[in-house]
Amino acid sequence: MPWVHMHVSNKGTVKACCVANIPFGNVNEQSMIEIWEGPAINKIRAKFANGQMDKRCGYCQKLEATGAKSIRQETFEKFPNFKIEEKRALPIYFDIRFSNVCNFRCRTCWHGASSKWFGDAQKLGTNIGTKAILTNIDDVHQFIETWGGALKGAEEIYFAGGEPLVTEEHYILLSWLIDEKINPKLRYNTNFSKLSFKDYDVLDLWNHFTSVEILASIDGEGALGEYIRKEMNWHKIIENRKILHSFDHIDFKISPTVSVFNVAHLPTLYKTCISQGLIDQNGIYINILERPNHYNIQILDPQKKASIIKIYHEFFSDLPNNEESRRVIESFNEILSYMNDKSDQSLMHSREKHWNTFLSETEKLDTLRMEDLSSFDLFL
Repeated sequence: MPWVHMHVSNKGTVKACCVANIPFGNVNEQSMIEIWEGPAINKIRAKFANGQMDKRCGYCQKLEATGAKSIRQETFEKFPNFKIEEKRALPIYFDIRFSNVCNFRCRTCWHGASSKWFGDAQKLGTNIGTKAILTNIDDVHQFIETWGGALKGAEEIYFAGGEPLVTEEHYILLSWLIDEKINPKLRYNTNFSKLSFKDYDVLDLWNHFTSVEILASIDGEGALGEYIRKEMNWHKIIENRKILHSFDHIDFKISPTVSVFNVAHLPTLYKTCISQGLIDQNGIYINILERPNHYNIQILDPQKKASIIKIYHEFFSDLPNNEESRRVIESFNEILSYMNDKSDQSLMHSREKHWNTFLSETEKLDTLRMEDLSSFDLFL
């Protein structure tokens, strides 16, 4: 990643990736070259080139140890011919988060990643500062002017949130790429609730790019999905998906965040999406939540885990006997392997405490939003 990738996150901090807290600099204070050729990124390059791990990369290490695929491994697959000893003049893979602007209040999210969360966060005492919108890049036009040389060589640009499809800076950047006739792959994590914003029609803009991948953040179908991702409308998701069917260059997948809320429900979500034509057999990208601990599936008690294993195995037996099913089973088995992993002893020793935190935090939010977790059978 340090040889190919630039991730812009909170307050303009450039980090190694969207998971590891390894800062390299700040786009609002430094030029791209100062960051890309600076001491912080060169230090981590030297460490990785020597085969050394960094403890801040613990999430990828943990996933790999349980048999799940990590972002590290995905990046090797994304750039299979790249050799780390090569010196890249400029990054080719960008992950740009302009702000926390979002129109959802997802259960597993927080104010730092969603402006819509601000009101609830104020009432719960978890808000960051006194403003709903937290800006990462101070001036999008200045950013494009400063980083334009690198962006012209981009092979992939990844947009996440906040919610990119309601973020104006995202549309400004797309318009600039089109004007400059730059054609990277576009990849999104989006709640998929909007296909237009102000005067922008995202489908018109996407028609200028050869490859667009949508990872729709859908954690459940129907009422459960709407409970987990507050402001989601399941029927609107279905309508938006139907619109995409005529666009051959857009690849659509669902990308559920796996948590205690939905781990038992995921086979149902997958089967529903298949039956309604939202996805093909390979149309799921698993994102396993690690933090906060009280949403981590490893804190579930053995009885709940056994019930989930049974649900998954019954689901596996119903799948058709083909190569696509094998890959789906592998993905779902990664969830089970992670769920059953006991290597994080501090988490295991505090499992009951985290479960009680899950119950108490859920009750607070249920009261605030006039909702009720008990209306869902999460762990059948």
